[in-house]
Amino acid sequence: MLLFHVRPAGCSVSIRDSLQNHKHTVAVIPARYASTRFPGKALADIAGRPMIEHVYGRTAAARNIDAVIVATDDHRISDAVTRFGGTVRMTGSQHLTGTDRLAEVAAEIDCDLIVNVQGDEPLIEPDTIDAAIEPFRDDPALLMSTVCTPILTNDANTDPNVVKVVSDVRGFALYFSRSPIPYARGHREISYKHLGLYVYRREFLLRIAALAPTRLERSESLEQLRVLENGFAIKVVETRHDSIGVDTPEDLERVRRLLTADARA
Repeated sequence: MLLFHVRPAGCSVSIRDSLQNHKHTVAVIPARYASTRFPGKALADIAGRPMIEHVYGRTAAARNIDAVIVATDDHRISDAVTRFGGTVRMTGSQHLTGTDRLAEVAAEIDCDLIVNVQGDEPLIEPDTIDAAIEPFRDDPALLMSTVCTPILTNDANTDPNVVKVVSDVRGFALYFSRSPIPYARGHREISYKHLGLYVYRREFLLRIAALAPTRLERSESLEQLRVLENGFAIKVVETRHDSIGVDTPEDLERVRRLLTADARA
C-alpha cells in the first residue's frame, strides 16, 4: 500500500529554528531544478502535488526520522516546500553532487545520523528508510548504510540506469556497478538493485564529502564508490520494497499510473 503523509503547515524554513533541540536522525533531501535529463522534475505534478512533496511526506512518515530538510539552490523549489509546510535550506549553486549539497547542510546542524533521501524518489517507502537506520542501533562503529532489493527481470539487470550491488557474507558492500554483477556463468545468480538511499554518521559524511573523487567513482559515475575506494565499509540492508527514481518524463508517467491505480484500489 502506498502511503502519503505530509507534516502540518507552518513548519519553519530555518534549520536553526526547526532544530533548536538536538535531533538524533535528520533526513536531508537534495533537490535541484537544473536536472540534465529532466529539468524541473522536483516540481512535476503527481496527483495534484509536486514530486518533492511526495518525497518529503514519505520521509517524514518514517518512524526513525526526527526532522526532514529539503536542500536546494533554487527558489522555485524552496517556495514549493514552504507552501506545503516543509523545512527547506537554501544551499550554494556550485555543488557538483548531491553529497556535496548534503554536507553543506549537515555542517550546520547538530545530529547523530544524516539520511540522504533522493529528491526524485516519490515512491520511497517509510519502512525502507527505517530499515536503513536500524543497523546503527546495534553497531556504534558503523559509519554508513544503504539498501538493496532483488532484481526480478533481466531488462533491469542489464539496464545501466539500474545500479547493482554485491555484498560479502556480513552484508557489507563489495562493489556497485551499472553493469550486471555478479557475472552468471552457467547458472542464474540473484542480482540486487541498489536503491539510492544512504544513512551516514554526520562526521563521516563531512569526511567523505571532503575527499577528492576517485577513479572508479568517475568511471561508473557512482559517488558511493568513493567510500569503498578509500577503504571504508557500507552496510547493505535488503528490503522487499522497490522504488522508481524519476529520471525521465517516462519514469514520471509510470509513477503517476502506479499512484492512480493505488488510489483506486
